Amino acid sequence: MVAEAPLRLSDTNACVDAVIARVGKNITLGLPLGLGKPVRFVNALYQRAKDDPSINLHIVTALSLLAPQGSSSLEKRFMGPFAERLYGRIPELKYARDVSANRLPDNVKVSEFFFKAGSFLHNTDQQRNYVCTNYTHAVRDLMALGVNVIGQMVAPGGGSGQVSLSSNPDLSLDLLPLMREREAEGTPVAVVGELNEYLPFMGQHAAIEEADFDVLLEHQASDYPLFSAPQMAIGPEDHLIGFYASTLLRDGGTLQVGIGSLGAALVNSTILRHKQNVDWKAVFDHLKVADRFPFVNEIGGTAPFEQGLYGCSEMMVDGFIYLMKSGVLAREVYDHAGLQTLINNGDIGQEVSLATLDVLRREKLIDSPMRARDVHWLTRFGIFRSTVEFKGGRLRIGEQSLDADLDDADSREAIRDLALGERLTGGVVMHGGFYVGPESFYQALRDLSAEDRERICMTSVNYINHLYDHAFGNQRLKAAQRAHSRFINSTMMYTLNGAAVSDGLDDGRVVSGVGGQYNFVAMAHELPAARSILTLRSTRQSGGETVSNIVFSYGHCTIPRHLRDIVVTEYGIADLRGQSDEQVYLRLIRIADSRFQQDLLKQAQKAGKVAPDFRLPADWCNNTPESVRKAVAISGSDQLFPAFPFGRDFTDEELTLGKALKTLKAATSTRRGKLGTLWQAFREKDEDGRYASLLQRMGLEHPRGLRARLDRRLVIHGLRKLDTPLNTGNKET
Repeated sequence: MVAEAPLRLSDTNACVDAVIARVGKNITLGLPLGLGKPVRFVNALYQRAKDDPSINLHIVTALSLLAPQGSSSLEKRFMGPFAERLYGRIPELKYARDVSANRLPDNVKVSEFFFKAGSFLHNTDQQRNYVCTNYTHAVRDLMALGVNVIGQMVAPGGGSGQVSLSSNPDLSLDLLPLMREREAEGTPVAVVGELNEYLPFMGQHAAIEEADFDVLLEHQASDYPLFSAPQMAIGPEDHLIGFYASTLLRDGGTLQVGIGSLGAALVNSTILRHKQNVDWKAVFDHLKVADRFPFVNEIGGTAPFEQGLYGCSEMMVDGFIYLMKSGVLAREVYDHAGLQTLINNGDIGQEVSLATLDVLRREKLIDSPMRARDVHWLTRFGIFRSTVEFKGGRLRIGEQSLDADLDDADSREAIRDLALGERLTGGVVMHGGFYVGPESFYQALRDLSAEDRERICMTSVNYINHLYDHAFGNQRLKAAQRAHSRFINSTMMYTLNGAAVSDGLDDGRVVSGVGGQYNFVAMAHELPAARSILTLRSTRQSGGETVSNIVFSYGHCTIPRHLRDIVVTEYGIADLRGQSDEQVYLRLIRIADSRFQQDLLKQAQKAGKVAPDFRLPADWCNNTPESVRKAVAISGSDQLFPAFPFGRDFTDEELTLGKALKTLKAATSTRRGKLGTLWQAFREKDEDGRYASLLQRMGLEHPRGLRARLDRRLVIHGLRKLDTPLNTGNKET
């Protein structure tokens, strides 16, 4: 069993020695998803396995983060300085780099249940080793795979005897007790924590005892900054998707949202609705949302958020901090189902009064005369002041002694004056399972006031992602907290019969993973007044051509058609729940790009799913990129819908170069395009020095060698196609 105090070490190799001494050389190492990996310990263990072939190391994890390097010569020139600026002080996950380069030794295997999207499409080893599982089943599957070592980065508790799981309590809170059960049954295990002062200390469920670990690695001199996921630009299409989704949010409701530009766009529009409601309504009216999609009036809203929203999301994205600062993320929930239900029904409010006690008594949550358990419960939620005690059958406040009878007029007056608190306490506005984001997000978490920090509860993903009873709360509590839930996630493609394609391709290759998407979609169908909202861009570029993401059919699905609900593209909202197949097909065609609507309709009619005499209404046929640009520009796109509403890590020069490289990549996606681009680039020169600073940033001011000279000409050609020498907007933020 675990010792009363963990073994504290400052040397990574000593940590590896301690682990091998406990469990031997057959190691199945479980690591957190994303940010929480203990990089120093993992690198030392991996190096030991590389040096000692008698060690069998199986790493089971998800989302192993690596700094981008780029594949082509131009991409490497672009990414090199950027990656050095953001990641230069962060040690690289050595096993992850070797996985990406297909150079793992024979005695090491890495299995992941979630990939960075598209990162391993052409890596056959990782495709074979992928473990397909719901996020809520990951703990079960880790145990089934025989995990005997857990490693996690933790935040130090400043001598409190606790550490914080901080970024990743998601699986660890449920995995640790199971590991101790396995140990008690006779299987040696090792739980390793790596302290890192850069990691924000998050309390609530994420704060656990140091004694829960067998080994703690503590070496402050080598602590490293956290891996940053930079803000990405939000395009006009994403902004409109976010806007439509913001119309579906119900004041006093619950929000779950995923990472990426679509999630950031939703956050931006939600804040606009709350803080700049007149401007937000101007866009709403321009898009004729109320007329075209009247169900928005029933399930969503257009007004600012008076009650606010509560966040319940497997991933706490940085947008939740912006929602908190703007006053949107303000609906507090409490870990008592009876109390939460009374709040939901409006029977009691945040302000405490004698009427609060009367309602609690009426609902049999407290007795009169009050007893010790009543007083303890009332002080726990701030209904009584923390100084109130129960002794000898009476209330004690310092030297004062009060009768605990709520039917006695004198006692009521004394309780009101001496015992009652001012407002409910202990409320939480955010339950999150894990987080990863830009450095500004991490700093915002470090800078939280003590009060706001306690309003965020990082917790088990099995508490968040489904409704089953859990140690932190049962189904009744979860349902009470998650009023009017909106579970908003992105998908890659959507079929006309109502199935979502989010994680893989029809040839069997995995793009990313199921993660928690299925959990949230299913939960939306179980909770009263909850809705699942899947978002996607209507088109994508493939092989130099524009193709539709709304398709007639596809040979793979992540969310089956019987769980269809709401789908949002930049062209509108399709409410599919409970609809006939014909209506499902038509509503999806309505929000498809107009370049593909007629073909989709023909396929649906050929299959007998749409009446043969149906014709596309005229007001469906304006789904064009031009209409999108017009919509985001009606009030000034720079003000309402900026590319980077929450700051950025790229400089102005890098943004311009990024656009130029993206233009080149699109132009060279076909053989003909590649040859034509090369021919045009050979003639390019920057004789007037127009692009000097940009070429210098790419290290091409004085190119040497044929490859570098060609790169220089390609960059000039890409910049000239943009027809802008340099964006002179705000510098790096």
